[in-house]
Formats: sequence, C-alpha cells, structure tokens
Amino acid sequence: MSITTIARKLYFAKRQHELQRHLTQGAELQRNVLRNLLEKAGDTEYGRNHAFSTIRDYETFCADVPLNDYESLKQDIDRMRHGEKDVLWPGQVRWYAKSSGTTNDKSKFIPVSNDGLQRIHYQGGTDSVAFYLMNNPQSRIFDGKALILGGSHQANYNVHGSFVGALSAILIENINPLANLVRVPKKQTALLSDFEVKRDRIARETLNKNVTNISGVPSWMLSVLIRVMEISGKKHLEEVWPNLEVFFHGGIAFTPYRKQYEQLITKSDMRYEETYNASEGFFGIQSDPEDKAMLLMLDYDVFYEFIPMEDFGKEKPEVVPLWGVETGKNYAMVISTSCGLWRYIIGDTVQFTSRDPYKFIITGRTKHFINAFGEELIVDNAEQGLAYACMKTGAEVTEYTAAPVFMDGEGRCRHQWLVEFAAEPDDMDNFARLLDTKLQEINSDYEAKRFKDITLQPLEVVKAKPGLFHTWLKQRGKLGGQHKVPRLSNTREYIDQLLKINK
Repeated sequence: MSITTIARKLYFAKRQHELQRHLTQGAELQRNVLRNLLEKAGDTEYGRNHAFSTIRDYETFCADVPLNDYESLKQDIDRMRHGEKDVLWPGQVRWYAKSSGTTNDKSKFIPVSNDGLQRIHYQGGTDSVAFYLMNNPQSRIFDGKALILGGSHQANYNVHGSFVGALSAILIENINPLANLVRVPKKQTALLSDFEVKRDRIARETLNKNVTNISGVPSWMLSVLIRVMEISGKKHLEEVWPNLEVFFHGGIAFTPYRKQYEQLITKSDMRYEETYNASEGFFGIQSDPEDKAMLLMLDYDVFYEFIPMEDFGKEKPEVVPLWGVETGKNYAMVISTSCGLWRYIIGDTVQFTSRDPYKFIITGRTKHFINAFGEELIVDNAEQGLAYACMKTGAEVTEYTAAPVFMDGEGRCRHQWLVEFAAEPDDMDNFARLLDTKLQEINSDYEAKRFKDITLQPLEVVKAKPGLFHTWLKQRGKLGGQHKVPRLSNTREYIDQLLKINK
C-alpha cells in the first residue's frame, strides 16, 4: 500500500465527506461561521466597541459594523504590531503578511493569527489536496516530495517573536514539522530574500529529488523550472521529475502561462489545480478539473459579503451576504475573518457561475480596470482577449499591462498594451486587431465606445523587450514572493515607468 493511499484513508477521508456540505448547505455553513467569529471576538476592543455580544443575526451585524478598508483598520493593526493584545482578535498576533496586492510602493501588513493560520490558510492547503485525491484516486502524490515556493520574512519592529513577511514564508515557518519530511527545498533556502539566489539554489537542491507536486505563483514557479531545465540540460521537465503529477497554482491568472507550462511539461497526465489564496485568507479551490470556476470555501473562519460593482464606491453601497448573490454579476468581495479583518473590502472582484454549490471566477481587482471612457474593461476581459489572440496567432504572452492613452497629438484616445512575449506573433498588427475584436465581442461597453472609432480608436500593442517586467519589479524591490504586475490601470503611472526602461 502506497504512502498516498494510507494518507488518504487516515487523514483525508473524513474531510472529504465533510466537504460535501458545500454542495447544498452553503448558507447554513456561513451563518455558523459568523456566529463563531462574533463569539470568539466578543471581548476584543473591536468587539466591545461594536457590541458583538448583542448581535444575533446577519442583519444586525450589517447594521452595527462598518465596512472597512486597510486605511480604516491601519491604526489598530499598527497597535497590534507593537504588541498590543485583544485589539481586533483575541490575544497577541505575532505574524503579519506584508502585501501590496499590486506593485504599489505602500505596503499593507495583514494580521495572521494562530486561528487564521490553522482554520483558514492551512485548512485551504489541506482541502486542495483532499479535492485532488478525490478527483485522482490513483495519485501517488505523497510517495515523493512537494516543491513549495516561499518568500522571506523579517523582524516586526522590536517586538520579541513577531515577524512580517510574505504569507508563503509565514506558512513555511509555522508548518507542522512532519510536513518538512515531504517538502523541498530546505527551509533555509525557501526563506532566502534574494529571489535570484534562491531560484538557483532551489533548482540545484531539487534536481535529483522525486518531486511529485509543485505549488506556487505561476510566474515565479516558471522561472524556477526554467532554471531546473538549464542546469539539467533536459528538454522537458518530466525527464527530470518523471513522477511529477500536479501543479497547485494561485496568486495570478494561469491563462497567460498555460501554453508555456504545457511546452515545458509534455506528459499527457499532468494536472493543474487553481486555488484562491491571498494574504488575507484562503477562499477558493478548483474542485472540478473540468470547470475553471472555483468552489468558495464556506466553513473556514471567513464570513463573506459582496458589493455589486455598480454600487462600489458609493457612500452607502448595497451589500449582500452569500445567500443574496446572483450568478453572472460582478461583485467586490468583503470578508470577516479570525485574523481580525472585519467587513474588510479585499480589493478583488468575483462573479458567481452557480449557487449550491457556490462556484465563482475571479474577474479582477476593484482598482485594476480601465474605465477612462466608460468602457468598464476588467482583467477577465483582458485574459480572454489575449488567450484568443494567442490561439489565432500562435503567440505566447508572459507578462502584460494596459492603460489608456487619453489623447495623443491628433486628439485620438485608445488603450495601449505593453506585452512581453515568449513567442511573438508573425504580425503584431494582426495580433492587436484580434485582441481588439475579441474585447468588443465579450464587453458591450467596450464595443459601444469602439463604435466607428468615435470615442476609442483601435488599441495599440507595444512589444516589451525580454525581461522588462522582471527588471521593473527588481528595480522596485518587488522581485519574487507574491508581488504581481498590475494588469490594467486607469492611469498611466505603471505603463509610463515600464515604457521608460523599454527604450
């Protein structure tokens, strides 16, 4: 009997049965979560200030507790970082995930309590494997090693035993010691701060290991795998790791990288499972490999609410609980968690594809869109458009960003796309036409603004030189970890910086 079979029977079988409740009992699971969160945090400063002990239902919670963003909680979080206890969550929170969500200079420090570690982040990792084993009963995933990419951490102020850093580093630092028996690279390497040094060491340490699964952000993992290929001299990754069977990926959209992974890993039975794990929590898992939508995880220490995007930014927006969402509608996600984030607007937008079970796709960011001319272009539109243009031309995109050109010398307005290709299209103008056509097909607002080139002229694609986005992130001290390139922006801040070094 394989180690994987034993693990499935002893550790995962019970949880796999519990997960079936997500199919029909979503609202009940969420009401239980809210009740438990309020009870646990009743004696915190925030809980007393908002009378958690008197809240008996969602309607009262919604009326008595305000919506928050990072700025509104920042002062409380900073007090917690200085060692104060029982502020937003019981006890002293010692770990803080450093995140900007984009490549903004300003960092956020997201509290990661022990409860949050166990009941959100680690539970999400466990359930990712549980779903994978359900879908792949012949798996031998635990018969080898897991390659897990991590960031780094450093001391938090001068508070003893308290640290700030990438969420991945926090997870590695606090992981059950038994997990280190099946994980590579060694902790010292995984937590290195210099990504370029770390990349090389990871490749060398794992080259001769029996790696069966890999986990990480697609862009940074690809960089590591390319280094593995360079050192090994092999053509395909399965020549190095013949028993590799799955990539658990998250953090950014996989679509721009899929073709590169399929060229690197050519075995027909390689599998990919998407997860929605962020510094603020672990929210979704691709429970069905045939469905790109993810299952919203409803029995963790996360209570969800949603703001319809047509209301987002209003002084008093409509907010609905899980049982009030509609399919096919864009929402900004709001969370309350056992890390002390109360009615916190996370900044991501989602769209539900079904109810019972509640399955969704990530459509973008509340701040990552282009709406300079009323076109309402979101990241999901961009991903679909690029995928179509790549399919038609054989091109491969590694990184991209787009922003409006408000008015050029001829009074013309358009969208400008800066794209780094792994494989360039033969005809860049045709690539741009295909992208533009697809965006009009899938976004009626964009189509209306493009009508007869009156408001918007055809979009422009600028070819980025190789490694441009890597260089830009490195210059900003954002290389590696969970840092991401902003895909869409309503201003030219990012694209102008990139164009300046693209000359």
